Amino acid sequence: MTAAHSAAPTTADQPEPLWSPGPDRIEGARITRFQAWAAERFGAPAATPGDPAASYAALHRWSVEELEAFWRAVTEWFDVRFATPYETVLADSAMPGARWFPGATLNYAEHALRAGEDPARADTPALLYVDESHGPTSVTWAELRRQVGSLAAELRRLGVRPGDRVSGYLPNIPQAAVALLATAAVGGVWTSCAPDFGARSVLDRFQQVEPVVLFTVDGYRYGGKQHDRTGTVAELRSELPSLRAVVHIPLLGTPAPEGTLEWDALTAADGTPAEPVFEHLPFDHPLWVLYSSGTTGLPKAIVQSQGGILVEHLKQLGLHCDLGPGDRFFWYTSTGWMMWNFLVSGLLTGTTVVLYDGSPGHPGTDAQWRVAERTGATFYGTSAAYVMACRKADVHPGRDLDLSRVRCVATTGSPLPPDGFRWIHDEVAEDMWIASVSGGTDVCSCFAGAVPTLPVHIGELQAPGLGTDLQSWDPHGKPLVDEVGELVVTRPMPSMPIRFWNDADGSRYRDSYFEMFPGVWRHGDWTTLTSRGTVVIHGRSDSTLNRQGVRMGSADIYEVVERLPEIRESLVIGAEQPDGGYWMPLFVHLAEGAVLDDALRDRIKRAIREQLSPRHVPDEIIEVEGVPHTLTGKRLEVPVKRLLQGADLDKAVNPGSVDDVGLLRFYERLARERRTS
Repeated sequence: MTAAHSAAPTTADQPEPLWSPGPDRIEGARITRFQAWAAERFGAPAATPGDPAASYAALHRWSVEELEAFWRAVTEWFDVRFATPYETVLADSAMPGARWFPGATLNYAEHALRAGEDPARADTPALLYVDESHGPTSVTWAELRRQVGSLAAELRRLGVRPGDRVSGYLPNIPQAAVALLATAAVGGVWTSCAPDFGARSVLDRFQQVEPVVLFTVDGYRYGGKQHDRTGTVAELRSELPSLRAVVHIPLLGTPAPEGTLEWDALTAADGTPAEPVFEHLPFDHPLWVLYSSGTTGLPKAIVQSQGGILVEHLKQLGLHCDLGPGDRFFWYTSTGWMMWNFLVSGLLTGTTVVLYDGSPGHPGTDAQWRVAERTGATFYGTSAAYVMACRKADVHPGRDLDLSRVRCVATTGSPLPPDGFRWIHDEVAEDMWIASVSGGTDVCSCFAGAVPTLPVHIGELQAPGLGTDLQSWDPHGKPLVDEVGELVVTRPMPSMPIRFWNDADGSRYRDSYFEMFPGVWRHGDWTTLTSRGTVVIHGRSDSTLNRQGVRMGSADIYEVVERLPEIRESLVIGAEQPDGGYWMPLFVHLAEGAVLDDALRDRIKRAIREQLSPRHVPDEIIEVEGVPHTLTGKRLEVPVKRLLQGADLDKAVNPGSVDDVGLLRFYERLARERRTS
């Protein structure tokens, strides 16, 4: 690895970074080469010698002020193949409704499989697959192209046409990636759920889009156990009348149920190479449907486009994550989270993608680090919660494992607390690029995060992304610097949804993002943009803690409270009361053997008072059996708040979107007891 620069002296305005890239890493970064090329071809600002922060700030400013020139540069830099040319880059910049690259046709899957056209790469790994007891096993570029070509031909034989929906009830296995790419190749619209989702949760999603084909497994392995899903699959088949075909993948070795097709029969090599045939589609043709968490109703079915995802992911993965041929890209995810789609898009850059199907902590808490070691991952992504769990479990990845190939550890899902930054630096490698990133399912990308040429400051995301006009606004739409405000994006991004499914007049889409600031995307996070150009995410703005006019994100509370060894996890709620009061309880899930006595309560309050704000000391500290989450691991702050304000459970949350509904009964009872006391 490149040696890190020694940090500049600390001043009040210029805190010392935790890490800075060395000059050879900056020089070798793809974003550096892109800036020099875009300066020559498109009038982008040239880099400032010796000042990577000024260089990136100038490039970012150009990328949002000259949006059309920037995105044209991205398509040319990455050699996007337009089967028919575009008329203009951005025909209409209004949000919602921006029209990108009208007239152009292309195919996402063609770009994802492009590296396999090179004879020198045909027999190198496109996918590396690991589960809890096997691997890594590889799927070469040539084999991936063959399987996608064969399956795409079979989908066409089944009558799948552009716009038809194809669904997967699958874990993170190579077959899922093949099915997505084959669907995209024929112009179908992919959608997936992980097999740990129950039937009701899956139907809440798939029934909205009416798939014509369903890919399923008989079960999956997790935590050292086999989990049978044949009963759930039978229920899905009976409740999805739109299905024309069901494809069985025998992950646990179960014979194909009657009336289903066998995966191997659809992808078998019969001696003739099955070169994929790609349907060339309009830029805004639907590529896939992702789903919001659906905690308070049916999940939003978010539709993103072939072209929008293609160019956004090329930018994000190729420039911000600095991925290309020779890299191995591992992100711990399931097929029910947007990060799986993002992971598969690593193929766009010619990167080998690492797929792991299993528990994040089996047989030990260090399981993910061991996958990174075994697969030679160069870029490893995980959740902030996993990093903090490793810290609590006293895991020492850098000491116990060979992680010398890993040059970046990235986190998302929630803000990475300052202690998480320190732990990666101290326990993985001092010369480690730490990329805390923040975005959303809504755009299937990042608003802010990784920049390989910039320093890393504790508790901060490195910078807003190129082409992303990220701002922090007060309630009146005034931009803020060094102050907490609403995270907004004031100019369109290509991967913003083209629509929601079954939202004919677009009202649900507009209400979700454009109600507070018409024409401007409000994401629902509190953020601070610092005068140094970095970004801090404070948590969801709809669960913000507002005491006496002082706003604080829940993530700030969690970072302080969960440093205490007695606290396994916590949940803080600020609930407005009918009498005009404000109740702010803190719920704590204790570590094994810990006791919530007066001494621990006092330590929690003192930590919040001294490290954050005396105004945000909780009114009560209450022990709970566990903290409820969505199926993708986010704490259920808003539904719990609604329960505590008296909402019925079925009105406050969609039970099918929750990891343990039983945990919510506690808050329902607590609200009832408070009303009657």
